[in-house]
Amino acid sequence: MLRAGIVGLPNVGKSTLFNALTRTRKAQAENYPFCTIDPNIGVVEVPDERLTILKPIAKTEKLVPAAIEMVDIAGLVAGANRGEGLGNKFLANIREVDAIIPVVRCFENDDIIHSVGSIDPVRDIEIVNTELILADLQSIENQLNKNIKKSRANGSEAVRTIELLRRLQEHLDQGNSANTLEMGDEEKFLLKSFNLLSSKPVIYACNMAEGEIGNTFTEQVKTYVRSMHHAECCIICAQLESDLVDFTPEETRAYLLDFGVKDSGVSDLIRVTYRLLGLASYFTAGEMEVRAWTFKVGMRAPQCAGIIHGDFEHGFIKAEVVSYDDLVAAGSFVAAKEMGKYRLEGKEYEVKDGDVIIFRFNG
Repeated sequence: MLRAGIVGLPNVGKSTLFNALTRTRKAQAENYPFCTIDPNIGVVEVPDERLTILKPIAKTEKLVPAAIEMVDIAGLVAGANRGEGLGNKFLANIREVDAIIPVVRCFENDDIIHSVGSIDPVRDIEIVNTELILADLQSIENQLNKNIKKSRANGSEAVRTIELLRRLQEHLDQGNSANTLEMGDEEKFLLKSFNLLSSKPVIYACNMAEGEIGNTFTEQVKTYVRSMHHAECCIICAQLESDLVDFTPEETRAYLLDFGVKDSGVSDLIRVTYRLLGLASYFTAGEMEVRAWTFKVGMRAPQCAGIIHGDFEHGFIKAEVVSYDDLVAAGSFVAAKEMGKYRLEGKEYEVKDGDVIIFRFNG
């Protein structure tokens, strides 16, 4: 299961957001720096209204959504790359996640200490990014030294690696994240092996006060992200969402409507993170359950079959496929088949988000 790491300066609402995302009270969320030391890990369900719509078509009561893991990582301070605060632990924990969710404080509250002393979301973003970039420059220097030694033994692959590392080094020296460097497909593949912190996909979570849907701070973040980074941002109110942990879905919707909000900012954040990780969902639907299965975009039918069980992939014959839209428009499996909306796909078929599939295999 892929992981997204929640990061940021101390006291910006990381642990409160983690509790809201995981619908638990697992993480301490106190008003002092380094409240979180060891990372909290939780499984987060991916909101997908398509499951509810498929429920009566499949004639089942059981729904199983897709899921990803969220990791609440200790707060970072300037100098983390040199071990300041919990720097070494913080950076090591980030290396283990697949995407980064920096939480940015976009609210004023004199009762909640800001580690730098004032509210300035762009400054906070740059502190985090600078620490990631400085750590990456150290890593690149080490990897360059190793590959230069390899290249002396006529290693052509080492030479290509050195060329990319030097390009990255120059790019990072200018204060740019690794994920903003223009690269070809082969270079992007090679980049993954470097495990650079600033190469991971990023979505900024603008943490607002209750009752607000935007302010000058969030506009600053949106402008900054658009101009400086290949990233996205979502507006959330971590405290409000955390207060809803014990509510039913119906109670949550009614509560949010009182604040003029139709959908949860946390739900939006989860969906965007899922997409940012390069993930999508296909469905299996029957009387036992409707289930969303997570796959990497670009995977072919046998690989997706293997997500259910290895035997499905090894014995794969065909995939019986109908798109979610076609099935819902038809109203039933029988009607979809009568309308010719079902099709048989072979080993080369690239599964699409929303496909409803039955796999045929030799058991």
